[in-house]
Amino acid sequence: MNTAFLVVILALIWAGISGNFTGLNLVFGGLIGGVAVLVLREALASPRTLRRVRRVVSLTLLFVYELMVSAVRVAIVVVRPDISKAVRPAIIAFPLTVKSDAEITLLANMITLTPGTLSVDVSADKSVLYVHALHMDDRKAMIADIASGFEKKVSEVFE
Repeated sequence: MNTAFLVVILALIWAGISGNFTGLNLVFGGLIGGVAVLVLREALASPRTLRRVRRVVSLTLLFVYELMVSAVRVAIVVVRPDISKAVRPAIIAFPLTVKSDAEITLLANMITLTPGTLSVDVSADKSVLYVHALHMDDRKAMIADIASGFEKKVSEVFE
């Protein structure tokens, strides 16, 4: 990535965060961005870092997508006239392939932050995550969805 382009992007991010798009504030953001790029130039240039950034962005996009989809699903359940037929709560035991505490914590938090699901507990040997779902039709499909979605992306980030 071109260094000047990165400094301009960082200056715009600075102006967006501060809420002030004046010329002086953009110059100040550019100075801060330039110093950050100088300090982090070796870390930013390595292919490993760029790969990891892509994986983090991929995980973030998946989370935002799942967040929006599940929010709509929960909203549909809530506005139904007969909510007792729309809600089929269940607790499943999700077998974990991620092993580190950081991976398990990130996965559990992403599941909890997604509307309609809640991470309840982790087994003592860290091989099972217990997940509560507001509505579940098929246990195997839900496990496969978590495994191929969040868990896969989390393990890619921590590779």
